[in-house]
Formats: sequence, structure tokens, C-alpha cells
Amino acid sequence: MKNFIAYCGLDCEKCEARLATINNDDNLRKKVAQHWSELNKAEITPQMINCTGCRIDGVKTPFCGSMCPIRKCAKAKDYETCGSCNQMETCEKLAMITANNNESINNLKG
Repeated sequence: MKNFIAYCGLDCEKCEARLATINNDDNLRKKVAQHWSELNKAEITPQMINCTGCRIDGVKTPFCGSMCPIRKCAKAKDYETCGSCNQMETCEKLAMITANNNESINNLKG
């Protein structure tokens, strides 16, 4: 499995938060913070947009680093990703991502 596939199957290589981090792009951080604030109905500041990838050592966004229930669960079970879990197809936590993202489920199965 590619290192940049998150526990949930999202491809961190495509994530704008990661791209803003590795390119030190403050304009992209502002864009992502505004978009994510609207999506999540929560205040997300550009300073929060720093992440190297879900399964990669380094900085994480506050949600990914300490609040994501999918990441917490997979790490607690010592899984490489949720693709290692026999409950992947019926998991309500994982469905937060996979229900609207076919690429993520394919990444986990691949």
C-alpha cells in the first residue's frame, strides 16, 4: 500500500493541506481553511493547515492528528489502513469517507 494512502483510503498526495505544507504555500492554506470552515461549519484557520500525511511521521492538522475517529481506531488496532479490517464494509466511522468517495474504498481494497 502506498504510504500516502490514509487510514480511511483518501490519497494524502492529493490533499491540499499536504500540498500547502510541503510547498509552504500560505495562499493555499488560506483557501483550504476557508473551504474546510464552510464544509465543517467550524472555524479552521490557515495556521491549522499543516499536514505531512495521515500515516507519515510529521505534523498533522488538528482533526487528523487528534480527533479523527477513523485514524484513532485503525491505530488502536495497529492496522496499516482500514483495508486490513474485516469490518471495513460495514463500519459507520469509515462510511463518513467511503459513502461519498469511491476512490477511497478502491484504495483500501487495492
